[in-house]
Parts: sequence; structure tokens; C-alpha cells
Amino acid sequence: MSINSKKKECLAMLLAGGQGTRLGVLTNEVAKPAVPFGAKYRIIDFPLSNCVNSGIDTIGVLTQYRPFELHQYIGNGQPWDLDRLNGGIYILPPFMRASSGEWYKGTANAIYQNIDFIDNYDPEYVVLLSGDHIYKMDYADMLREHKANRADCTIAVLEVPMEEASRFGILNLKGNTNQIVEFEEKPKNPKSNKASMGIYIFTWEVLRRYLIADEANPASENDFGKNIIPNMLNDKQRMFAYKFQGYWKDVGTISSLWEANMDILNNRESGLNLDDDKWKIYARNMAEPPHYVSPTGKVQHSLISEGTVVHGTVKDSVISHSVTIGKGAYVEGSIIMPGAVIEEGADVRYSIIGWGAKIGKNAMVGETLDQCRPGEWKISVIAPKYELTEGATVGANEMIG
Repeated sequence: MSINSKKKECLAMLLAGGQGTRLGVLTNEVAKPAVPFGAKYRIIDFPLSNCVNSGIDTIGVLTQYRPFELHQYIGNGQPWDLDRLNGGIYILPPFMRASSGEWYKGTANAIYQNIDFIDNYDPEYVVLLSGDHIYKMDYADMLREHKANRADCTIAVLEVPMEEASRFGILNLKGNTNQIVEFEEKPKNPKSNKASMGIYIFTWEVLRRYLIADEANPASENDFGKNIIPNMLNDKQRMFAYKFQGYWKDVGTISSLWEANMDILNNRESGLNLDDDKWKIYARNMAEPPHYVSPTGKVQHSLISEGTVVHGTVKDSVISHSVTIGKGAYVEGSIIMPGAVIEEGADVRYSIIGWGAKIGKNAMVGETLDQCRPGEWKISVIAPKYELTEGATVGANEMIG
């Protein structure tokens, strides 16, 4: 252990290096955890806030793909009260060693490459998180169960509809207990509906041993779901499920990203309530002036962030900071990201408009959608900083830029 750091009972490792290819043009220049969400947040604000609210004050953020925006946003961690002398937040990109250096090859390899960082705090437990999920969870409750079960690994699970179970990693439990006896990755015929949320607590001494063995195996894919978890199960390690009851969504697709934003507007039905003093979601404040709705503006059932000026009509939408919506413009069922401009007379429906984009006068983007099933929304997307010309038309499910 370093002479400059004190022992921590538990620290978090946050995997935030994903490219997020299924988000298309929204992740051409930024990593998925840096994508704006919910009018004033970034996706990564949720796991970071969960850590702080759970009493975890030492977090390693593992970055790789297009990291600049994410590094700049996190800064010294001050918005999350993580600018600390002992502990706090650390950005952990891949790095060169004396003999070699390489990109993170998989989730397990990413943690393996940072064993020295973890050892520096000599923790008893390590929480492993993903940077692209929207949820509120008290990891302290999960840790209490981990300790009570004398577990080597605890995996957070969410019960999903049986017809959707084949889309997830499924955990099968022993009888009426929470002890895990089998893990199936996207099984065609699932035996249960308990889906892994990709949130793990490991006893560090045990995980460290498995990471080293995994790295030494040239046939391994260096992945937790494909290698570490199955190997621990085969060795009869003590592995338990932590049953989570609450809102959780992986926002890895355009449809799920749009749905999660809309779930904020419908928080009574969805359970995604961000107006909760007991569990705040912290974010970097852009210090913009209050939003303004002009005499010609009309806003219905929408979120409007600071610095935004509305001269047109906004309905059932999530509008980020520093947006301008021109006179006669109409926005419905859409996500407008920071700094976008919707010019006079433009019509935007069921769309995601990227940050800094401009929708020209009288242009039409997207269509009103009535018959889409959840997860299958035909959302139109305009790339960040793209300028759609005056009078242009973009149909449902089109991605421009």
C-alpha cells in the first residue's frame, strides 16, 4: 500500500471506455458515458452519484475510446464531492509499462491492468460498474448482503419478463435461495428471468487471484461474463444474487436512450424520479442563466434546462441547456441536446437532435409514432454539430450526419 493512501474497505471501478456503436452518430466523437441525458446530465452522472450516495469515495474510471470529452467533464470530481486528498476520483486510461503496453482487451483485462491501483488502497471489496446504465442503487445495501453471505462475488439482478430473458445474461439460483449455481449468456431457452445488471461486488483477494489466472490463459477473452464468472462458478466459489427492485435501463441503443429520457417525464409510471432529495443525481453545472419562454412560446409536459430560449411550441420533450427554439417551430416527443438550434417554422417529432446541431427553417425531422412497441421506436437522429438545410425533410428512423 502506498504511504500516501489509507486503506479503504471498498472502492469502485467504473468501466467507461465503451464506443457505443449502436448509438451511431451520437458516439462518433465521444464515449457513450459522456452522452448528454435528461436535459442536464451525462450518462456517467448516475453511477458516479450512486457511489457517492452509497458512501464510496474512491472510484477508478477506466476510459479508452474517445476519452477527451469524458475527462474534461469529470475534471477533479468536484461536482460529485470527489476532489479529495485521500481517495476521490481517478481517470485510468490504458498505459505503457516498462516491457509492454496495450489497449484494454476486455472487461477483465481492464481491471487486471489496474491491479496496482486497487492494491494501493488495499480494499477488502471492489464494486465493478458500467458507465452506461441509468438507475439509482444503494451499493451499501448490496455490500451488506455480500458480507452476510460471506460471498466471493455478488451480482445485482433484475427480474425481466420471461419473453425478454433471452436478451440478457441469466442467473439460475439454488432452490429458494439467492445462491447462484449457473450463468447463461443470452440463452435461447432461459431457465429463469433473473437478469444480470452488470453490477458486481467481489471480495478483492479472490478476484485478484482469478484476474491473474485469466490473464495467463491465452485462450481467454478476458471478459467477466464469458470467463471470470463461469470460472468462479466452476470452482464452486460462493456466489450470490442481489435482487434489485427499481428503475434500471441500459441506454446502449437509440431506442432505449430515447425511452429513458421519456421515462423522466413519466416518472410516476416508470419509477425514474430525479426529484429526490434523499438520492440526488449530481452533475457538472453549466452556469447558464434561467430558461426563458417568450410570449409566442408554449411548453407542455416537458423538461427545459437552463440557458434555453423557447419562442415556439414544445410538447412531451426533454430540452437541454443553451438550446434555441425559434418562433413557429414545433417540437414533440423529442430530445434536444445542448446548444442545438431549431430555427423558425421547423417541425421536430420523435427525434434526437445532437448537441450543437442546427435544424434549418421549415425543415421537418421525424414523424409522430403511435404503433411502436417499447424498444422498437423509430427515432430520427441528427448528428452533433450537423446543420440541416432550410426546408429539408428527414423521415422516421433516419440517422443523418
